[in-house]
Amino acid sequence: MNDSSVVEIALRMLTVTGELAAPMLLTAMCIGLAIGLLQSVTSIQEVTLTFVPKMAGVSLAIVVAGHWMVSTLVGFTDQLFSMIPQLVGS
Repeated sequence: MNDSSVVEIALRMLTVTGELAAPMLLTAMCIGLAIGLLQSVTSIQEVTLTFVPKMAGVSLAIVVAGHWMVSTLVGFTDQLFSMIPQLVGS
């Protein structure tokens, strides 16, 4: 195992992590922006108003993208396990 293989694995790991977090983060960000605009337009300054819509949106994002997320994570894990003989041998 040399430095380039470690960097390659770490880069791929960070890419997969970003891909898996994106649906939930983007959903929460968009809902937060919409609720923030609604609060500023109506002058309602309730802090807890954003919590329930964000929780529902993130839950919906997990339900919709969950299968893709699991298959991506399983594919990455399979790639790591298939690389073990190469990494040990070198």
